Amino acid sequence: TDAGPAAGRLSMLVAGRAARARALEAVGQLRAVLAEADRAGTAELLAQASVDLLRGPSDDIAAWVDFELRSAEYYGLLAEISGRAPDTAAAEGFLPEDITARVRAQRLDDSRRRVSLRGYQAFGARFALAQRRVILGDEMGLGKTIQAIAALAHLAAAGDTHFMVVCPASVLVNWTREIEARSTLRALPLHGPDRQDAFADWKVRGGVGVTTFDALRGFPVPDGDGTGMLVVDEAHCVKNPLALRSQAVAQWADSSARVLFMTGTPMENRVGEFRSLVRMLDGEVADRLDDRDGMAGPVAFRKAVAPVYLRRNQQDVLTELPALQLTDEWEELSASDEDAYRDAVRAGNFMAMRRAAYRDPGTSAKLCRLREIVREAGDNGQKTLVFSAFRDVLDTVRSALQGEPDRPAPVFGPLTGSVPPRQRQSVVDEFAGVAGPAVLLAQIQAAGVGLNIQAASVVVICEPQIKPTLEHQAVARAHRMGQVRPVRVHRLLTTGGVDERLVRMLERKTRLFDAYARRSEVAEATPDAVDVSDTELARRIVEEEQARLGLADALLPEPEPAAPDA
Repeated sequence: TDAGPAAGRLSMLVAGRAARARALEAVGQLRAVLAEADRAGTAELLAQASVDLLRGPSDDIAAWVDFELRSAEYYGLLAEISGRAPDTAAAEGFLPEDITARVRAQRLDDSRRRVSLRGYQAFGARFALAQRRVILGDEMGLGKTIQAIAALAHLAAAGDTHFMVVCPASVLVNWTREIEARSTLRALPLHGPDRQDAFADWKVRGGVGVTTFDALRGFPVPDGDGTGMLVVDEAHCVKNPLALRSQAVAQWADSSARVLFMTGTPMENRVGEFRSLVRMLDGEVADRLDDRDGMAGPVAFRKAVAPVYLRRNQQDVLTELPALQLTDEWEELSASDEDAYRDAVRAGNFMAMRRAAYRDPGTSAKLCRLREIVREAGDNGQKTLVFSAFRDVLDTVRSALQGEPDRPAPVFGPLTGSVPPRQRQSVVDEFAGVAGPAVLLAQIQAAGVGLNIQAASVVVICEPQIKPTLEHQAVARAHRMGQVRPVRVHRLLTTGGVDERLVRMLERKTRLFDAYARRSEVAEATPDAVDVSDTELARRIVEEEQARLGLADALLPEPEPAAPDA
């Protein structure tokens, strides 16, 4: 009403001085309201609400499809209505009371956010804001990305303009998509040949820059607190303080007002590696971490790192997550498998020993079982995800599955480190878009991190991995929040050789990780006392297998390259 006279020059002319002043002030207020509505996407939200209100009741099939697409939202709403929320202490990571009280008191602004949060997710975002420089170590599948976006949206609503996300190249596209879909923030990829121009644009206009560890090294570090928050995804990639990427992240962390490290595997094998991450965040906490904390047990260790570390596990906070069935598929080596294995042992080639079971596809016992698993999944209309560390094994699997006479499902991939990140996400989208069974082949290092592949409910791991976290991350690509089907995991193993030795080693490493990275009452010894390097472990296994097979005079094993892709 006050703005009415501003509708035309004549009305403004005949209005009194006071009325004209009120009209101009009202017009300014209307401009501000409309600008905020435009930033928040209110017009699109109202249009969608209108469509939803005019739509008739859904039939059972449509309702089920919507549930599959948005199951996390359904479960979150049901938890609120029913009051069946997860255990509060578990949702808050079993932190000390003084820290939880400070986190609960932290306000969380949702005006720049387009997604609702689960209770534990809201706590994680508040933890990052209240503690300022932290590690979010939630288990895979609990929505660490959403929690980071919630913290960024809160800071943007408070006036911060510049943010930086550093992540592996494989998930850069996914991060950009998630920021744009889950918030009103501007996402700007700083990657590829035009990254310097994009960085200059980011410096001027702000937003969320999304870049890779290697690209970050080419950007100048902002002065002072020029970055409102630095988010580092898969932060265990910078645990080595001598690496150039680690030094670049440390420099950016020093110049950022807030820092959020995200990783489901912050400790992996040694407490010392975890300490190097903590040092980038809080030198005093890092200085207090020493071997005595490890020797005192995991409870003392978690207490020492509580100011900077929050971790929750799926079983504690996702009570609705479908069942996970893990099956070790033990197979006897065929005659040709045995010959290939002996040749690899004689040559002292650890990597060849691990994939010897696939050298002769026509008689491979593992490949025969893999075909059966894929065929059974196809008969049940299920999608299958096949992981291996080795590109040549994936090529063999692809040829075998495409050569099936009744080939029940299309085969996608393999996703490897040489596939550009945008193309990886495109392949995943095509795989998920198939109506009915399909198979996606993926190298475990390339696709075991960051990608969401809930379309698959059957997972096959072609050989045991040296690090248990690689297998955990791979399984979590399918068994995560949003999955509505039980997930079956089949690990293909052969008896009497390297697979048996690796499985025993994996069990020891997994118990160690559970004791220190999770909340636990066991494992009173420091991990440094029981762990050995991967190279030393490979050498030991080769020598023991040479002795077991009577090949003690064979070639001594050479140290293996870090990347089996080679």
